[in-house]
Amino acid sequence: MELRSPPLFEVHAGADATVTAFGGWEMPVEFDSIRTEHDAVRESVGKFDVSHMGQIEVTGPDAAALMQRLTTNDVQQLSVGEGQYAAITDEDGVMLDDTVVYRLDTEAFLFIPNAGHDEEMAARWVEFRDAFDLDCTVENTTEEWAMIAVQGPDSEALCLDAGIEVTDIGRFEIATVALDGADCYCARTGYTGEDGFELLAPVAHAESLWRAFDCQPCGLGARDTLRLEQGFLLSGQDFDPESNPRTPYEAGIGFVVDTDTEFVGRDALTEPARDPDEQLVGFSLTERAIPRHGYAIEASDGSTLGAVTSGTQSPTLELPIGLGYVPTTHASEGTEIAVVVRGDRKAGLIRNPPFEQATTDQ
Repeated sequence: MELRSPPLFEVHAGADATVTAFGGWEMPVEFDSIRTEHDAVRESVGKFDVSHMGQIEVTGPDAAALMQRLTTNDVQQLSVGEGQYAAITDEDGVMLDDTVVYRLDTEAFLFIPNAGHDEEMAARWVEFRDAFDLDCTVENTTEEWAMIAVQGPDSEALCLDAGIEVTDIGRFEIATVALDGADCYCARTGYTGEDGFELLAPVAHAESLWRAFDCQPCGLGARDTLRLEQGFLLSGQDFDPESNPRTPYEAGIGFVVDTDTEFVGRDALTEPARDPDEQLVGFSLTERAIPRHGYAIEASDGSTLGAVTSGTQSPTLELPIGLGYVPTTHASEGTEIAVVVRGDRKAGLIRNPPFEQATTDQ
């Protein structure tokens, strides 16, 4: 399958960025080093090209009804300019994707599927719109936008320096801002655990948007270490409807499920689904090793509990950390576990992300 290229691909090539295939896109994985980029975001500010994320716009009198039908949170609670995190589930309550939903107007919504899911989700929205005879338009506008994330404690100051007024944009709020003569969207959201903004500009203005921010460019490598330190899910890795089917309760995001609304999968997510037999946990290792995806997680007695879904060496903590599913009986903070790394058992402890809140005794 031919890889899709982001609007800034040539700009990244000119910066000698290392690129990788991800979600059907050819994206920069690092510009300088993952550690340099990671630290910039934690300590000051960095910018990411995240144009591989999808953008689906739903407009019309029944737009809210369709969004309510296909996402687990309560979109009716959103005022214009507000956003919310949600899951997209099938009839069995299994997560197909996770997403952020924004209410742009009374009859207009934008939601952000993960990389490579935009066509699938647009088709799903059209299918259900037609099945329920709803009056709204569904447009996959992914190819029309460049999406840049500016993340870190200095992100607000950098946006203001770039002439973008963000002071009045609250957490999980979105507004229209002007840049280079174009109307852009700016949301106070991100995937790093730091304060930050995600901006959408028409493709023709992609380079102007990127160059408006004089800070460290960052790739997907640092984006992964940053999100993992926070315990944020990665679609297709920490859950997947085919290879690792999980409900929002198993994946630790039950807070995005509102069973008072009628969404696809609701009936499967009532009791006893709220108390799953397995759940996603964080862990850190007390021995040197990198816990990779698929490595076995074992109990202290050597019995298999599950497998690592995501793992890395935390640049901030200088500890091996990871995520994985284990039986709920072994999910308590401080439970001793081991990860089998190339045949060797490496000792560790269950930790509740974000990891920086629970590692001082190691």
